[in-house]
Amino acid sequence: MYLLWVMSLTEFRMTFHGTVLGYLWSLARPLLTFGVLLAVFTQVFRLGAEVVNYPALLLLNVMLFALFAESTNRAVTSLVAREEIVRRTQFPRLVVPLSVVLTEVFNFTLNLATVFAFILLYGVEPRWTWLLLPVIVLALLMITVAVAMLLSATYPRLRDIALIWSVMATVLFYGTPVLYPIEVTPPTFQDIVQVNPLTPIFEQAQKWIIDPNAPGALGASEGSEYLLFASIALYVGICVAAVRVFFREAPRIAEEL
Repeated sequence: MYLLWVMSLTEFRMTFHGTVLGYLWSLARPLLTFGVLLAVFTQVFRLGAEVVNYPALLLLNVMLFALFAESTNRAVTSLVAREEIVRRTQFPRLVVPLSVVLTEVFNFTLNLATVFAFILLYGVEPRWTWLLLPVIVLALLMITVAVAMLLSATYPRLRDIALIWSVMATVLFYGTPVLYPIEVTPPTFQDIVQVNPLTPIFEQAQKWIIDPNAPGALGASEGSEYLLFASIALYVGICVAAVRVFFREAPRIAEEL
């Protein structure tokens, strides 16, 4: 745990070392993304008129997805980036991808203050379900860590993984209810999105944080519960596969490097 903490803290400090804005870049990037998407989906596609508290929902979703995307994108090359340490030092290899995820958790935690300040200013009333946010974040972190483990363990042997994942992360961004609630999408598209293991997390976040009248994970799958079960099964499958693959590949990583 001490090694994980030291590596994460060092990574956090070095991420914006030498930049003019420093930590503010970690806030500026998702906020700029939020601004562009808000303009497009409220002024061009007029989605904002159909969704309760849409700007607040969009900002929350962008921040949540940024935690997943930034963690996994950086985890892909994390073991190779620390090649000298991995080859010469004996330590649990799992610490490396975990430190990347924990660094992003630091950023996310600091950014949450801005998110909730915006949500309150926008007029969303506080409710007791806000206390359930850690459940949402924990569920997101579990699959984030799992994907980070899979990517970091396979990249030393298959360098195409970085390019493949960059495309997959973009697909997941549009295939996850980040820009839209699932209930406003066409039925055929809903079936596809509901199988996404990230979908129940974002749907439940909308219900607990933004709109108590939103269907949530269970309501969105009403009449098609098998899709929710498929999503949960895929979630569990990814986590199990991550553990098996990482600990199978971990002893060979130094040789691959």
